[in-house]
Amino acid sequence: MKDMLNKIILGDCLEVMKQIPDESIDLIFADPPYNLQLTNDLWRPNETKVNGVNEEWDKFKSFEDYDDFTFKWLKECHRILKKNGTIWVIGTYHNIFRIGKIMQDLGYWILNDIIWIKTNPMPNFKGTRFNNAHETLIWASKNKDSKYTFNYKTMKTYNDDLQMRSDWYIPICQGDERIKINGQKAHPTQKPEALLYRIITASSKPGDIVLDPFAGTGTTLAVAKKLNRRFIGIEKERFYVNVCKKRLNKIKPYNAELLKYPLEIKQKRIPFGSLIENNYIKAGEYLYSQDEKHKALVLANGTLMYNGEAGSIHKISAKILGKPAFNGWDFWYVKRGNKLISINDLRKRVGDLL
Repeated sequence: MKDMLNKIILGDCLEVMKQIPDESIDLIFADPPYNLQLTNDLWRPNETKVNGVNEEWDKFKSFEDYDDFTFKWLKECHRILKKNGTIWVIGTYHNIFRIGKIMQDLGYWILNDIIWIKTNPMPNFKGTRFNNAHETLIWASKNKDSKYTFNYKTMKTYNDDLQMRSDWYIPICQGDERIKINGQKAHPTQKPEALLYRIITASSKPGDIVLDPFAGTGTTLAVAKKLNRRFIGIEKERFYVNVCKKRLNKIKPYNAELLKYPLEIKQKRIPFGSLIENNYIKAGEYLYSQDEKHKALVLANGTLMYNGEAGSIHKISAKILGKPAFNGWDFWYVKRGNKLISINDLRKRVGDLL
């Protein structure tokens, strides 16, 4: 598989994926043919033709034929996905419900359906239906027991300290980002980099391997490279492969220092007694509230004595504040000279030693 990394490979995904070892991929993003079932050209009111999806790769003889194709590529994805890996599949009302059913049949465990709301959708020129202004993404783990990557705290910060919701407002690919050849769109369904940026940031880590079995012009690969993920792209149309290669050559990855996930680092559990064991606090010292109105004596076994009552740093601080519970690490300080130092800062120092 080393020969595949950080490349786009010309070929049919069903054949190429057979060369990928079992459980070797961390994240898959799949933008398969939608099977739009278009039978006639679409025209704007000004009598200009809409450049829609009319390519042969999006045409199937029947729903059964499409389902068979979908089952085969999803089965291969399931085989090569790591035990704790996840897959994203995007589609429209034409195909996403069929895909979801097949995914569940294969054992995938659906985590979310994300609604990508297009802030600038193409109008419904015929006026016969609602304006189709969204696409649906299914996010799934390999099975219900997978310990998958989800950078929850990071995405909350990303979203101004609010939980990231399942409705994503992102414009369709436009402007300089839209790849054109001789004035025409290179690919009819090129996805915006913002969409892949959010997906890869949320559900993978630097160094992970990202696979796109329907790479097209390489949006997934371009963003993966930028975010220092290893990647494999598969595309059966030589024209798109050539476009993708040129695109990838222009991408410069972010510096590794900018790709850290500090909020996702789990803090070591450091008990208060560890501060005494490591001589950061001595038995017989006093702990103080920040306003110094309250102080408690530290016993050799880590117990605090306050006004004749014994307890932990948490129990005593909660009693002082009149609360049923409180995090004592945020309440207590020790004196060093004329300064008060938070015991939480001392805990971090001990954590660096352990």
